Amino acid sequence: MSPSPASTAPTSPGPGSRSAAIATARGLTKTYGKGSTVVRALAGVDVDFARGQFTAIMGPSGSGKSTLMHCMAGLDTPTSGTVVVDDLTVSSMNQRQLTRLRRTHLGFIFQSFNLVPTLTAEENITLPLDIARVPVDRAYLAEVVEAVGLGDRLKHRPAELSGGQQQRVACARALVSKPSVVFADEPTGNLDSTSSREVLSFLRTSVDTLGQSVVMVTHDPVAASNAHRVLFLADGQIVAELSEPTPATVLDVLGSLTRQKVTG
Repeated sequence: MSPSPASTAPTSPGPGSRSAAIATARGLTKTYGKGSTVVRALAGVDVDFARGQFTAIMGPSGSGKSTLMHCMAGLDTPTSGTVVVDDLTVSSMNQRQLTRLRRTHLGFIFQSFNLVPTLTAEENITLPLDIARVPVDRAYLAEVVEAVGLGDRLKHRPAELSGGQQQRVACARALVSKPSVVFADEPTGNLDSTSSREVLSFLRTSVDTLGQSVVMVTHDPVAASNAHRVLFLADGQIVAELSEPTPATVLDVLGSLTRQKVTG
């Protein structure tokens, strides 16, 4: 039998990683329902996400990938286990503490752009800082705007921007507060192939050039191939891992996992 193209058990960045972990989970479980109707979305996940690394999370529908990201980001509460982000224990925080954490330590990018239609691109980018009453680092803002390629569109409102440009505004908004981690949930799900490439290129640049840490949930092997590392979930557990992926190697692992599931 030929060896699997990915390593099977999870998940520590290891001695050759780019740097120490920025976010970790230990014994993470999430269940819905009770008794005979219980659903185990996460079944004891142990995982480390390295600082300054782009990690993609993949798996079939219902595998737990979005639940894992939401628990890591404090958007959902785990049933048991521990989540730590940048030395802060997220899993023990109350709602007020979680709100502050999301405002000051985390960035978010979703399929829907969630831009305020009456604000310009620049105003949308700086909105989280304005709400938190934190001064905008104009030099860093300029660096982010240059990286995202929106220098000539800052005074435009969302309706005057393409879908790809709107998502790049959302990416810049996630980065401008210098978060510990950016969590991206299917960020290219509503984009055409050209816009998808632009957004994925920017996310990779934000890691390689700006030193950001990014965790992205995706179903797209091409999107995942932009990451440094891909984790594969099935039935609420991390079942494989791939470093320096390509679309072909991601497809190989997905195919292998599908065959294993079919054969039991």
